[in-house]
Amino acid sequence: MSTSGRGLHGRVLDTLGPDITAGAYPPGSVLRTDELAQRFDVSRSVMREAVRVLESMHLVASRRRVGVTVLPPAEWNVYDPQVIRWRLAGADRPRQLRSLTVLRSAVEPVAAGLAARNATAEQCAALTECALGMVTTSRGHRLEEYLVHDMAFHRVILTASGNEMFARLGDVVAEVLTGRTQHEVMFPDPDPAAVTLHVQVAEAVREGDAARAEALTREITVGALQELDILAP
Repeated sequence: MSTSGRGLHGRVLDTLGPDITAGAYPPGSVLRTDELAQRFDVSRSVMREAVRVLESMHLVASRRRVGVTVLPPAEWNVYDPQVIRWRLAGADRPRQLRSLTVLRSAVEPVAAGLAARNATAEQCAALTECALGMVTTSRGHRLEEYLVHDMAFHRVILTASGNEMFARLGDVVAEVLTGRTQHEVMFPDPDPAAVTLHVQVAEAVREGDAARAEALTREITVGALQELDILAP
């Protein structure tokens, strides 16, 4: 969802955020709110609201008598879904996708193993429904529909793990999957083997087979990294 839905300051963020994350304003650059207000044709209060959002993401810091200073990437909140979205929209997309996919490969297999131990009957049913939805939309170049089921599947896995830290990564994984689709870092139809693996993960979770759920999910993440080698080297 575009930040423009949040009003005038959202329109500012839609330009300024990607510019910062793409390096148009190197770390240490000082942004003058008055000048930016003129550039975007908005009031100072709107500009201040936009700056507050950027500060919450640790992209900038406001200092009296200095202005708004761009912070180095090491200080950014790289788990913020909007920051992820902006970075995926830039030239550094391949490296960002790889970094996020490696994170998934470290977390999701463990989460799936925990889900096999902790998932409720309702979560098992939801996981199966998501996997079947992926099967239904996996042919005919229906990637946008497929994405809905894919995101839901991985959110259920992370939530069903019973680990609140893993559960909070649902938005991060959703942004990775969305970015791959929107920026065409996906085959026109998903890999059939990967789709089948999702169905098998749902079965393993339902059966309470933690070792199998973990191993199958690891196969999914390894496959995602291999796809990046081809589509976003």
